[in-house]
Amino acid sequence: MERGGAYAFSAALSGAFLLSCLLFAAINRRQRGPYMDEAFHVPQAQAYCQGRFLQWDPMITTLPGLYLVSVGIVKPAAWLFGWTGSVVCSAGMLRFINLLFTAGNLYLLYLLLFKIHQKNKGTLHV
Repeated sequence: MERGGAYAFSAALSGAFLLSCLLFAAINRRQRGPYMDEAFHVPQAQAYCQGRFLQWDPMITTLPGLYLVSVGIVKPAAWLFGWTGSVVCSAGMLRFINLLFTAGNLYLLYLLLFKIHQKNKGTLHV
């Protein structure tokens, strides 16, 4: 990826992340509790936060990876910052974990596109 393209892509990713942050703030301000499918996922993640890893809601059809990662991020952060009670593993905190995943996905997209464009530079276009 050329330098100008990299700057443009970086600006686009930054804008997308900023938009995601603004949407996160707006939604979290208006909708404090679980919404739509969060009614299944938030209690499941909260069970994992409480160490009940064998509890599983049969209505959930996804793998438990996000719940495990959420616990792996939220629990150390709660210990580090002294969070207690309703903040730890709340719907808002779990939504924030998804926001972090958004940032990670945008970065992976950048790396993927950079790799693709580097590979295309080596080929001769006729």
